Amino acid sequence: MLQSVCLASSLPNHTVLSPKLKRSFDAKNNVQTPTSETPYTSLAYNFNSPFELKQVVAFLIKTNKPLSLLPLSRVASVCALTPNFSFAQQIFYCIEQPEVSVWNSCLRNLAEGNSVIDAIFLFHQMRIYNVVPDIFTCSFVLKACLKLLDLSCGKIVHAYIEKLGSQSNLVLLNALLHLYASCGAMADSMLLFDKMPQRDVVSWNIMITQLAKKGNINGAFELFSRMPERNLRSWTAMITGFVHCGKAKEAIRLFTEMEETGLRANEVTVVAVLAACADLGALQLGRRIHEYSNKSGFKRNIHICNTLIDMYIKCGCLEAAKAVFEEMKERTIVSWSAMIQGLAMHGQADEALELFNKMIKTGMKPNEVTFLGILHACSHMGLVNEGREFFGSMTRGYNITPQIEHYGCMVDLLSRAGLLKEAYEFIASMPIKPNGVIWGSFLGGCRIQKDVDMAEEAMRHLGILDPLNDGYYIIMSNIYAEAKRWEDAARVRKLMKDRGVKKTPGWSSITIAGVMHEFVAGDDNHPQAEEIFERWDKLLEQMRFKGYVPNTSVVLLDMEENEKEKYLYRHSEKLALVFGLMNTKPGETIRIMKNLRVCEDCHAAFKVISEIVKREIVVRDRNRFHCFKGGLCSCKDYW
Repeated sequence: MLQSVCLASSLPNHTVLSPKLKRSFDAKNNVQTPTSETPYTSLAYNFNSPFELKQVVAFLIKTNKPLSLLPLSRVASVCALTPNFSFAQQIFYCIEQPEVSVWNSCLRNLAEGNSVIDAIFLFHQMRIYNVVPDIFTCSFVLKACLKLLDLSCGKIVHAYIEKLGSQSNLVLLNALLHLYASCGAMADSMLLFDKMPQRDVVSWNIMITQLAKKGNINGAFELFSRMPERNLRSWTAMITGFVHCGKAKEAIRLFTEMEETGLRANEVTVVAVLAACADLGALQLGRRIHEYSNKSGFKRNIHICNTLIDMYIKCGCLEAAKAVFEEMKERTIVSWSAMIQGLAMHGQADEALELFNKMIKTGMKPNEVTFLGILHACSHMGLVNEGREFFGSMTRGYNITPQIEHYGCMVDLLSRAGLLKEAYEFIASMPIKPNGVIWGSFLGGCRIQKDVDMAEEAMRHLGILDPLNDGYYIIMSNIYAEAKRWEDAARVRKLMKDRGVKKTPGWSSITIAGVMHEFVAGDDNHPQAEEIFERWDKLLEQMRFKGYVPNTSVVLLDMEENEKEKYLYRHSEKLALVFGLMNTKPGETIRIMKNLRVCEDCHAAFKVISEIVKREIVVRDRNRFHCFKGGLCSCKDYW
């Protein structure tokens, strides 16, 4: 049959090859026309299409040479994705070669290369031409399905696995688990996992990783707790999952447990733990991981370096972040953007602008995150014209479409500068519908400028967009209070109560000797509470001598003035500061993390205290870093 197909055109005695094939043959063999003395092996390899393959096959048959001279992998590759699939099958049949192994080789190349979609098409061809797949076929096709997230094809492969009786093949079942989970079919993935006759650590790791990625961190930890054995990947997957779900404390606790088992962190683990340290402000652990990373040879890992920069910045160690940045042999846009944002957050806006210019000179193009950092810097320095220019250059110079965050920066910049009318018009002209953050920034500007009418307009929008955000009500109440509109201030507080809006409890944390201590306002449950209050009273005498006067306007409670003062003195950041002064060496920097904004009174008090105790006090609040030193703060203003 094959001979009749190949010789259907009745090749003449003097065989004519295609011009391309003939040129290739002549160049390699220095002859004009192939004869019976031709090196047939060389000829057999010189085909690049089904048409040329048919010519070679016809020539081999005509000259009575074996088809085994043909490279079968090449035969498969030129016919796999064409209507000549069956022609290749005939060749394999004639030389008694199991065709599935040849097609599998072709499948593997496609699945592991840049033509993944072609692997799916080849599998389709194999089904049409009744090629019975084996476990290797299923393995290669599943690999392609995973890259393409092709669940429908994966289900077909699953059916073949059942038909082949390979339900106990762990490699295939793990591939299926990964595919179902990656495609979002977590219920199917969990069902398959539960029905598996046996599981290995890979099976558990796949499920833990995918559950964590989908936000089901409790389900992931429940599986992690049931694991009969764990490897480094298991611990890393769970630690990373906790970090991504905002549970940094649990991530660090788990890392500590992992260390106790004797496992050593790899580069992925290091990145996850450093990210957790950044979230919590766990500087001591972060430093230890940095040292471990260097000793382990991870110093050139760009991802680790970028995470280190972020960690040091969020822990208030700007100089350490600069040192990591300067030591980097290679920097990405993430490196530059993180450093620019860090400088802006720490009130070093002029340095942020200098670094941005330096980055541009290196040829590195800024991205959306870079512009967020530089716009923040302009906002904190009050550089209105520069901010306008940077904002305009996003689309004009770099073809970057501003996002809602960039518009928020511009509203913040204009509002802080007292340009409330321009800020309001800017909001009105936005191509994106303004959200609560936009109007919140505008409201903050109204507070600075003491513009009640504009603040009420902002609050009208915020009442619709973000009606349960207690911070906006508090700002509005403060605006009324400063304008001595007490009834309106009381009305806002009543509105909060009627809408069920509760003030978010403020808490502050400080880490000493590796142990994190948390304080809430009025906290008297700490073991050293009595000592803290006594130390504060002594410190308060020195503060009053320096001119400190408590700002009771920030207390939105109906109570006597002396009671308001007492309430102020028990703010969580003040308690954390005094505790830090009591339990650290003289001259040591105090670092405090707070979940809300530092209030105006605490901001003023910390400036005075930094001068009295001759220490640097770094406070990270919800918005930025405040670096108090010598009676001053790194921020240009409180807001």
